[in-house]
Amino acid sequence: MAVTGIRKISRWTLYAVAFISIAVLALFAFGGVGEPYGPNAATNPIYTGELLIWCYVLLAVCAIGMLLFGITQFATKFISNPKGSIVTLLVLVAFAILFIITYALGDTTPFPGINEESQQFNTDFWLKVTDMWLYTMYALVVLAIIAIVWGSVKKIMGK
Repeated sequence: MAVTGIRKISRWTLYAVAFISIAVLALFAFGGVGEPYGPNAATNPIYTGELLIWCYVLLAVCAIGMLLFGITQFATKFISNPKGSIVTLLVLVAFAILFIITYALGDTTPFPGINEESQQFNTDFWLKVTDMWLYTMYALVVLAIIAIVWGSVKKIMGK
């Protein structure tokens, strides 16, 4: 596919995801408030479930995309440059190690006072998975900031 075709697809994909994200956030923020779960509970936005589902969809698409593109890049590089393909494989292994470490760091303290429907997710496994995704996102944001700073410094030093 030509570069212009890739740019066009990327642009329209970005527009669609941004539009849906803004719509879901607006629905969550301005869609109204339901009954609180208890006498001392905070407000309960009606469309919290839809926001969480959209976040899960984005997370799944990103995770699957990362794996597919990583495996595809490894296979493509392996054919042309077997030694160079090891770097791609190391990146995938580093992600797997990051997931294992952040899962191990997860806290298993149950949340008190949540409704009965949510109690099925108030288990050690789901609490650790939630912490795993949060810690992984924090680590990736820090790594992205370091990469931006390093690239800027490298560009300035190269001039």
